[in-house]
Amino acid sequence: MSAPKFSARQSNSSVSQHCLLPRFANCKSGPSAWERIMRTYTTRYVMAAALCSAAGSTLAIADEMSSYAVDITAKASSDIRTRGISDSLNRPGARVTIQVAHETGLVALAEFSTVSKKQFLDGDGLGVLLAGGYRFGDPDAWHYGVGLAAEMFPGAQFKAPNRFDFETFTPGDEHTTNYNSQFAVLEIGYGALEGRIARVLSKNYRGANSGGVCGAQLQFREDPTKGLECYAKGDQNSRGSMLYDLDYKYALGINTNLKLHAGYQQIANFSEANFADYGVGLVHHWWGFDWGLDWVTTKTRARELYMAEDDGHVRTTDGNRWVASISRTF
Repeated sequence: MSAPKFSARQSNSSVSQHCLLPRFANCKSGPSAWERIMRTYTTRYVMAAALCSAAGSTLAIADEMSSYAVDITAKASSDIRTRGISDSLNRPGARVTIQVAHETGLVALAEFSTVSKKQFLDGDGLGVLLAGGYRFGDPDAWHYGVGLAAEMFPGAQFKAPNRFDFETFTPGDEHTTNYNSQFAVLEIGYGALEGRIARVLSKNYRGANSGGVCGAQLQFREDPTKGLECYAKGDQNSRGSMLYDLDYKYALGINTNLKLHAGYQQIANFSEANFADYGVGLVHHWWGFDWGLDWVTTKTRARELYMAEDDGHVRTTDGNRWVASISRTF
């Protein structure tokens, strides 16, 4: 996400100029009448000044509130992809993103996506991303961001053996693992070029442990060698994994932007789960909507890690694909 631009509203310094004292002239009253008039207008002046002060405070509060920017984006897609991998089993889905940004640089994000229950087992079919952090710098030049993020799939979990007994040649030590992950995020950008590095703080990244990675290789590969070699490393998790992303957006004119993306994930203790992903797309703004078309591709090492059973069929989720989308920001 590129650093948002903020146009801070300045306090209306002309407010006090509209609270002018009333003028009167050609007063022919005697001294006592003059004093009465002065007392009357003095009281009115004090009341006017108090009203001006109250109005100024109200405007200051309004200005403070106006320093927040809230963007809500609703998006429908022919496929929900994360780092080039389908989260919706190659089927259409929807995503809603809410971003709240303050002109000081504080930013918070909540994103809700539909996902496949056949990939995120026993779940509610929902993916949730929550993030918060701080951005600073010039959006048109060098800018930076730091933050924390959490990705959750409510209810989703799987059971798999995390060890393999090579003496009896049987799997064991079955664990239940969820797909939730937490990250520390660093963003560095220059103009329309955005770079992002995320480090996995949670025990696992999207369920990548011995049960998930080694078990999938035993399940979907005809040759069990790779799966057994994976189990031979012992009970491992993926804490400390690194995710890298580089994005660029170029304005082509006529309300059309070109998008370029390159990413790489480096999974701790499971090099077979490392892969690169790439994407190129166009977004056209028309009738208040953003119409998008993207080509996404991945270079995975072990395709069986990105397979899922679907009513007796095994489907891969890392294939090359055109993704069409329509979105609107409110």
